[in-house]
Parts: sequence; structure tokens; C-alpha cells
Amino acid sequence: MVKVVVAGAAGGIGQPLSLLLKTNPQITHLALYDIVNTPGVAADLSHINSNAKVTGHVGNDQLEAAVANADIIVIPAGVPRKPGMTRDDLFKINAGIVRDLATAAAKCAPHAFICVISNPVNSTVPIVVEVFKKHGVYDPKRIFGVTTLDLVRASTFTSELVSTLKPHTAVIPVVGGHSGVTILPLLSQVAGTDALSEEQIKALTNRIQFGGDEVVKAKDGAGSATLSMAYAGARFTNSILEAIAGKSVSEYTYVNLDADPENCGKIRDTVDGLEYFSVRVDLGPNGVQKLHPLGNLSAYEKTLLGEAIPELKANIEKGVSFIQGAKL
Repeated sequence: MVKVVVAGAAGGIGQPLSLLLKTNPQITHLALYDIVNTPGVAADLSHINSNAKVTGHVGNDQLEAAVANADIIVIPAGVPRKPGMTRDDLFKINAGIVRDLATAAAKCAPHAFICVISNPVNSTVPIVVEVFKKHGVYDPKRIFGVTTLDLVRASTFTSELVSTLKPHTAVIPVVGGHSGVTILPLLSQVAGTDALSEEQIKALTNRIQFGGDEVVKAKDGAGSATLSMAYAGARFTNSILEAIAGKSVSEYTYVNLDADPENCGKIRDTVDGLEYFSVRVDLGPNGVQKLHPLGNLSAYEKTLLGEAIPELKANIEKGVSFIQGAKL
């Protein structure tokens, strides 16, 4: 029996994400939670002839029942970006939402894998961690920031320029964080990109970093990257499910580097002691098995890393300070 919870299931990301997860035969119970409309979403999805039973839970009174005994909790809950709004602008609203969801998870599903989509991920993941610490149930191997959309965009955009790459198979390393300059594509580590000019590399890097702005602008006030994010969130959740089943899986994800005591020191030396960073992670039945170092960086990538580190430090501190001293 595998129970997966989508917290924020009635939203622009949550609905297509729930649809994609309903098709995964490994899920036996798909629990949908939101503050409105989840019974209707659940009823709709329950007509699909796949393995998962679907239940809908609505409002604060039903939150703990929704997450109880979950194996995986995916959190896309929050308000979307609007034109001119950065991910950091969302912090005050989304931080409180994530805090409350994390509190329920810590109480009712302390051993669940937590997959955080809610922006700004650089800050919301530390919020979840601090909540779990306060409840005495923290395991760094089980809390993840979903940065998969950066990988998806990088594969798509890079394959448009490099004919030997195919978007569905190309793996473009993207490390760092999940907003703007904290997103660090390691294009120098990808075969075929050496044929690109310096200007092309810079333009491609910028497009990967700020790809979300393309969607926000194109939707003209009607939302942000919901469908592509749902796809990315489902991909990462499916990888966790594969790992739980005992298969060998690697993904890039934003984690507390303490998840791998053996390798965290090498990575921290590279990233100026940061506590959180997105790196390639080997996943297993208990979560993180191994974190991989960044590898060799080009001179340009080293410059990008230098720009990302202070931004990440500020984002992390913001998330930690939001919880420290708070009554939960």
C-alpha cells in the first residue's frame, strides 16, 4: 500500500499533478487536500480506471486526516506568481501555508517523503526542515525541494541548439537553487555544448534561469508555469516511488547537505559552507543515499556560482528565521 498526498490539489499545479499521479500504478491511495474544491477534483479523478483510490479533503479540519500515514507528501500549495512578481515576493504568503502543512505532516506522517514545490523553494524547504526539527522528527534524507523543472527546461532549451541531443533523453546538470541567479546549469559538462559560442552559452543559461518569466509573460496575468511544473513534480514523485520500490534512481534536488555526511563536506567546501544546495542525488528506499559533488566547472560557471551563493544564503536564512522562535 502506497499513500501519496497532494497538498494544494485544487490549484493550477495541483490538478494536473494529481491527474499525472493517478496514472501511476504504484500508488494505491491518492489523497487530495486543499482549502477549497478538492471533493470535486477527487470525484473527477476517481472515474479514471487506474489503481489508486482517490479521496478529497478540504479545509483545516481535514488536513491531518489527509496526510495521516502518508508515504509521500507533495506540496504545490500556494499562490502563483503574477507579472512583475519574483519568487521571493511570494514568501510571506507561501511561507505560512508551507509551515502549516509541514506541522500537520510532522504530527501525522513523520516518516513521509516531503517533496516541496511551493515557491520560493530556496526558503520553503528550510521552513519544512525547521518545523520537523521542532517536532523532533527531522530526517534530512526525506525532505526535498523539487527543482526538476529547471532540468526539464534545460533539456528542452539545450536540445534546440545542440542537434545531437534529444529533449526526452538529454540530462543537463542544473545545481544550486530554484530561482533566478541561484539556478546554475552546468553546460560545460554536456557533450556537444562545446560547439556553442560564449554568447550562446550565456543566453542559454539566462533562459534556463528565467524560463518561468516567459510563461508568466505569455499568460499575461493569468498564471505561471503550472502545467510544466506539474509534469516536473510528477516526474520527481515517480522517481521517489521507484526508489521506495528498490530501484536505482538519480535526480537533481534541493536538499540539506547533511543528508549525506560522507560527501557533504566536499560539496560545502565548493559552495562556501551553504547548508542547502541542489545536487545530483542517488535515491533509495530510505531517501537520500548519496550526494554527488558538482564536478569541474568552467570559468563562467564559477562566476555564476559566486553570484548564486549570497542569494542562496539570504534565502535560506529567511526560511530558517521564519520558524525559529515561532510557536508551533
